[in-house]
Amino acid sequence: MFPRMKKSPSDNTDSKSRNRVAALFRRGTELLQRSDPVRAAQLLEQAHQLDPSRADIALNLSGAYILTRKFRQAVPLLETLSEQEPDNPMVWTNLGAAYLGNPVLARDEEQQRAIAAFQRALEIDPIAPNVAYNIGLIYRDRRDTDQAIHWFTKAIQANPNDKDARSILRRLLGTQKEE
Repeated sequence: MFPRMKKSPSDNTDSKSRNRVAALFRRGTELLQRSDPVRAAQLLEQAHQLDPSRADIALNLSGAYILTRKFRQAVPLLETLSEQEPDNPMVWTNLGAAYLGNPVLARDEEQQRAIAAFQRALEIDPIAPNVAYNIGLIYRDRRDTDQAIHWFTKAIQANPNDKDARSILRRLLGTQKEE
């Protein structure tokens, strides 16, 4: 038999820290799923401060920031993640939403950056949820009917049950016929 190795005090600290991060992440994610992004952000911020290397924490924190309209706080997290996980469509989807910010107030540059990020998400996953729809909304707001129609059609191909995309597409097609 081998003698048992004694744990150093730092082992206990590391274990406690990992457990704390895991608990904060788990609870923050639950709150995010329960549509409580304000409280989720608080817990996920703590987890991210304790372990800034975890991509899953940063991604969920960025989602909480987007849902609480803290778009500028989400951008640096997501830009870092886009370098660390360039093939993760959710990173690019969230980055598109963060770049766009409030669609009513979005300027041309913000819209263009959002479109590029959303298109990157679709390159990775052609049916990434809501991405084509979001691009369609941007083009609709830009009054580019042809592009809006194209993207809402793609949104319906990705999700045939998307009633909003169908409704907007019908209106756009009706508007196009009137012109």
